Amino acid sequence: MLNILFMGTPDFAKESLEAVYNAGYNILGVVTNPDKPKGRGMKMVASPVKEFAIEKNIPVYQPIKVRNNQEFIDEIKNLNPDVICVVAYGKILPKEILDIPEKGCINVHGSLLPKYRGAAPIQWAVLNGDKKTGITTMYMDVGMDTGDMILKEEVTIGENETTGELWDRLSKIGGKLLVETLKQIEAGTAPREKQGEDFSMAPMLDKEMSKIDWENKTAQEIKNLVRGLNPIMGAYTFLNGKKIKFWKVDIAKNIGYDPENIKMFRNGTVLISDQRDGLFIKTENGILQVLEIQGENAKRMNIGDFLRGNPIEEFEVFE
Repeated sequence: MLNILFMGTPDFAKESLEAVYNAGYNILGVVTNPDKPKGRGMKMVASPVKEFAIEKNIPVYQPIKVRNNQEFIDEIKNLNPDVICVVAYGKILPKEILDIPEKGCINVHGSLLPKYRGAAPIQWAVLNGDKKTGITTMYMDVGMDTGDMILKEEVTIGENETTGELWDRLSKIGGKLLVETLKQIEAGTAPREKQGEDFSMAPMLDKEMSKIDWENKTAQEIKNLVRGLNPIMGAYTFLNGKKIKFWKVDIAKNIGYDPENIKMFRNGTVLISDQRDGLFIKTENGILQVLEIQGENAKRMNIGDFLRGNPIEEFEVFE
């Protein structure tokens, strides 16, 4: 049985760690990011990977940095892992670490490489309105997600699926695929395929992109933005100077308006606002129906509940 060192941080990685543990591999240790302050009280919180490791009595390492950290590199050398499994760890590994395990460093990546390389492949698949994505396991090299591919599993992205929902689905698939990859590496049957050069970058998301552009974006593009930023930060807009977040929207098929009459309104105009019927907004190409919303300094709620306490007038314009 292979001796494994696991490196990862969020819940996505925890699913892979749990799958490797349940498959019976000898996990020498877990490397994860340092605890972070969270919440109003700024209490130090451990990563999901660390919590699982502590529960299972697996040694935990939390270096602040991995580059130019000879003490940490020597610790890994002393552990002498056959394989290092890396899943959403959050730090780029130097060549000194990549060269340690005899059978290589294996990464679980949340896209069908080489489609999206970078930190946020799952988010960008939803933001771009892709119909499919998946998981790729690969041998790591010094590049950003450029290593040779091992196994892939493709999934269809649901029309209304959010980043959070897809994240949860792919995390489980990632764990299963990692275990299958380890089995094949152990048996000496793991394939090794070079990546092509037709790739896109999937950089970290920033808050600037979360503002809805009513003037230029279609209903479908705004819907993809809302889906893609749920539950990370939400897509926001302003109405009468107040910030409002949209968490769930859809594209309306027919609301009883003559399409020619709709053209006279500015993009972002409220066409219907009713506690029972809902909230419908004109866009560059189509009508957006808001299903879940969050007012300024308030909690998320469905649109009917929101409109009961926060009436929005028809023909007001979202900025």
